[in-house]
Amino acid sequence: MTAGSEGGARDAIKRLGGDPASPYEGRFGFSRVVRLGSIVLVGGTTAIDEDGVVRGETPYEQTVIVLEKIGQELARAGATLADVIQTRVYVTDISRAKEVGRAHGEALAEVRPLMTMVEVSALIDPRMLVEIEAVAVAGAR
Repeated sequence: MTAGSEGGARDAIKRLGGDPASPYEGRFGFSRVVRLGSIVLVGGTTAIDEDGVVRGETPYEQTVIVLEKIGQELARAGATLADVIQTRVYVTDISRAKEVGRAHGEALAEVRPLMTMVEVSALIDPRMLVEIEAVAVAGAR
């Protein structure tokens, strides 16, 4: 690949911070959303707000909030939840997977993206019970 073609590919990448941004974005140096062509990636999203408050007390409540946030972020990048082709769900207690799955199904049952759910020992804040990443193809419906 030549330097010129590499630069062109970089120019086509659109990086967006969260809206609202999480308190970690600036400190850790990451984007919430990256779009390359029609591919839209939403990084790990939790129920934390811009003030550092984790909203929702149950895995179900947090998943609903997270998927709403992902939907808002996708819209900023020209996509919708209907364009989602994959989700990765990280939970701190897999015994409560049905709660997370119910919220996921309420938002995405018609779309039926690939889904992976795994238990992790902890997320960055102990109040966080769920973190979700999403991959979408804008306009793929």
